[in-house]
Amino acid sequence: MAATEMHADTCAAPTVLPQQGETLVRRLLEELGEDPRRQGLVRTPHRVWESLSFLTAGYDRDVLDVVGDAIFEDEYDEMVMIHDIEFYSLCEHHMLPFFGACHIAYIPDGRVVGLSKIPRIVDLFTHRLQVQERLTTQVADALQDVLQPKGVGVIVEASHLCMMMRGVEKQSSRTTTSAMRGIFKSDHRTRSEFLSLVAGP
Repeated sequence: MAATEMHADTCAAPTVLPQQGETLVRRLLEELGEDPRRQGLVRTPHRVWESLSFLTAGYDRDVLDVVGDAIFEDEYDEMVMIHDIEFYSLCEHHMLPFFGACHIAYIPDGRVVGLSKIPRIVDLFTHRLQVQERLTTQVADALQDVLQPKGVGVIVEASHLCMMMRGVEKQSSRTTTSAMRGIFKSDHRTRSEFLSLVAGP
């Protein structure tokens, strides 16, 4: 994916002014049978819209903005891995949270990225309305595109409130998704090393 395509993928969502957003939340409260004028709800439209704006702030940035100039020439050619990058996102189907951990590894090909930029890439994509499957591939593709390593591996493990507090109401279920790029997909030894590191001792 070219840099221009990365920018296109992260185009901003339609802008809604705070006053309009708060009006929408106030109307929703009324539709639910509540009185938005009562003491406990007077500030709720403002709080909800402020919260949603934060939780979807990823629409306003792209991968190149996040990584900046933190890519460095280096001869290191072994696996680089960050375990347990915690994240919180909103399911686009019910707008309920899903949360968990992301495990990311890559094998450099002459360049490395500042370690803090990898969790920031995760944050970029989790601060949008998401599905876990797409989130996993977006993180893998973004790192592959911006760094051009020999390969990238991403595993995401998450709990979904849309399955826990509604619907099937399964409290202990967790969903695991993976995306392998480059040598992580073509070489079973590299993939097996990554999976064993994720599993731990």
